[in-house]
Amino acid sequence: MYQPDLDRLVPDYVKGFEAYIPSKPDPELMKLYGVDHLWRLNNNENPLGPPPKAQEVIANFPPPRAAIYPSGDVYYLRQALAKRFGMHPDQFLVGNGANEVIAFVIKAFCQEGDNIITADKTFAVYEWVATFSGFEARLVPLKDFAFDDQGMLAQVDERTKIIFVCNPNNPTGTWWDRDKMERFLERVAGRQIVVVDEAYREFVEDPAFPDGMELIPRWPNLVVFRTFSKMYGLAGLRIGYLAGSLEVVDIIRRTCVVYSVNTLAQEAALAALQDDQEHIARTRALVREEKAFLHEELGRLGLTIQDGEGCFLMVRLPMSDTLAYRRLMRKGVMVRTMTGFRFPNWIRISIGLHPAMEDLVAGLYDILKKK
Repeated sequence: MYQPDLDRLVPDYVKGFEAYIPSKPDPELMKLYGVDHLWRLNNNENPLGPPPKAQEVIANFPPPRAAIYPSGDVYYLRQALAKRFGMHPDQFLVGNGANEVIAFVIKAFCQEGDNIITADKTFAVYEWVATFSGFEARLVPLKDFAFDDQGMLAQVDERTKIIFVCNPNNPTGTWWDRDKMERFLERVAGRQIVVVDEAYREFVEDPAFPDGMELIPRWPNLVVFRTFSKMYGLAGLRIGYLAGSLEVVDIIRRTCVVYSVNTLAQEAALAALQDDQEHIARTRALVREEKAFLHEELGRLGLTIQDGEGCFLMVRLPMSDTLAYRRLMRKGVMVRTMTGFRFPNWIRISIGLHPAMEDLVAGLYDILKKK
């Protein structure tokens, strides 16, 4: 039997890249930590689930339809998105979660020797996809927990193809207002594609926050990402989308994998979009109330909190974040350690239902007394 010559076959940039290892399924984690429940406060999921009409679609999906391929270009959802935002359906591309649309854009514009620019402490997939695709990811340090516009512009050279801005930023919640965003786009002047990731846009209530969809007509090099995973509670069905000018999206479409978005995800997302106003209001109210509760309770512990927009906040601990994770897991509370985000000794807490927030606070009180 011949063994493949992996040393020769595998590119150096893949050899040097460490695979992301996801956590075990919840039942396995519960057995491992000896708990009978697990509050998931690690992935910024919506504890209210999907909007009611989307729940109906999921509950009533006929099993025989699983044998039929989905719409290859997510036709009906793109029509609905176009109607919602006053754009053309061909200005939208839908993917199997945000990770896939990130890959679409990088594959469309980058070739050997090119680079992308983003922050050093943001959603890691921009960096990951560029790196394991063989492109340089230039990471600019955050400034006061926010994207540094001047620092990013200073890193641009003739081989820079894409600049990624997460607005609001995951994990810090900081954001650029409309004036700052437009000044940045003016400085870029169309020389690069600017991707603005608005995964948490639906959580924002501040009127100064820029709506990327409204900026696309003025800035044809702008690509906007959004998702049904967060506010719309469809993370398990994996569906996200991008929008941009007709010309730019036509280029990106050439790198798309058709049929990657399953039928149930398409139909649930379509229903969610048609039934979202009350759901958004309820979710925003939950986030406001539980953030206020956490600020009060964690303030009593003397902990530093980094909070902004989005369904999460960060907390700095006087101990290892990985140790805190393990101790909280033994209490049935799962948080996100932040060492991987380059924030050692911080944890990110997703906003959950009040009983989950109470258990989190009780757990932190307990483990900090015992540190």
